[in-house]
Amino acid sequence: MITLGIESTAHTFGVGIVKNGKIIANVRDMYTTKSGGIIPTESAKHHSLKKNELYFETLDSAKIKEKDIDIIAFSQGPGLAPCLIEGKNFAKELSKKLKKPIVPVNHCVAHLEVGKITGAEDPVMLYASGANTQIIAYATGKYRVFGETLDLGVGNFIDTFARFAGLGFPGGPKIQKLAEKGNVYIELPYKVKGMDITLSGIQTNLKQKLESGKYKLNDLAYSLQETVFAMIVETAERALAHTGKTELLLGGGVACNSRLQEMCEIMCKERNCKFFVPERNLLVDNAAMIAYLGEIMFKSGVKINYKNLNKVDIHPKERTDQVDVKWD
Repeated sequence: MITLGIESTAHTFGVGIVKNGKIIANVRDMYTTKSGGIIPTESAKHHSLKKNELYFETLDSAKIKEKDIDIIAFSQGPGLAPCLIEGKNFAKELSKKLKKPIVPVNHCVAHLEVGKITGAEDPVMLYASGANTQIIAYATGKYRVFGETLDLGVGNFIDTFARFAGLGFPGGPKIQKLAEKGNVYIELPYKVKGMDITLSGIQTNLKQKLESGKYKLNDLAYSLQETVFAMIVETAERALAHTGKTELLLGGGVACNSRLQEMCEIMCKERNCKFFVPERNLLVDNAAMIAYLGEIMFKSGVKINYKNLNKVDIHPKERTDQVDVKWD
C-alpha cells in the first residue's frame, strides 16, 4: 500500500510518501520573508507555484510512478485557510486524475501519530508549533488537551519577537542562535494558569525592553527561551502527574530547539519518565506525517471516494480534541 501525503497548513508545502507504514520520501519547501511575518495569501501563492515541482520530485525520490499511488491524504486543518485550500485542491486534482480515494487528516494528530515512530506507546505530547501550543494525551477515544496556550502559539510568539528585532521569518532558528550567545537572565513575566499558559503579556514586556535599548538582544533571546520553555515544560510535567503516564513526546516545529529538548530531558530524568523526540524532518511541518496517518486511517475505513470529491473540504479551526480516533 502506497500513500501520498500533502501538507499545506501554513508556510510549508510538502509532499510525502509512505509504503506499508514506512516513510520512503519526504519533500518540502518553505515560504519565507526577509522582514515581517507570514502573509497567508502570499504563502498560498508559494504553494501553488511549488506543488507540481515537489510532487514529481517526491515520486522520483521514492522511485515510484503515479500509477503506484493507492491513497491520497492531505492536511484538512487546522491552519491558514488560503494555504489549506491549495493543498485540498491539489489532493482533489490528483484523486480525480488517478481515480484514488482521499483521506482528510488533522495536522496536529498527524504530529502525534508519527511521533510513535520513536517507540513511544502512550505518551503525553508537548506539541509546540507556530499556531499551536498544547499538552495532549490519548484517553477514551480521543486525544485530549490537558493544557494549552490561551492566546499565542509559542512559535508565533517567538516569530513576532524576531519581527520586532528585524530578523525576518521564520524567527525561531535565529532566536535560538542569539540565545546561545546570551548569558544574562533578564526577568520576564511567568504566566502559568493551572495547566494553561499565556504569552501576550510576555510579548509586550519583551517589546518594551527591546525598544528601551537597555538590553542586549542576545540576553533577551536567552531570557525568552528560559522563561517560556520553563512554562511549557512545567505544564507538561503536571500533565504527566495528572494522567499517570510515563512517556513524554515532543512534537511541532518549536520542538527542534535544542534548549527545549534539553529541558524536557532533564525533567523526564527527574520524574523517571521516558523522553522521545522525532528527527527534525518529522518535527517541522511535513507531508510524510500526513501520509503516515492517512494510511492508518484508511485501514480503519476512513476515506472519501474520488467520485464524491464534493464532500472534501478544509477545517481551518479544527481542534485536536474534536477528532474521533477510530483507528485505535
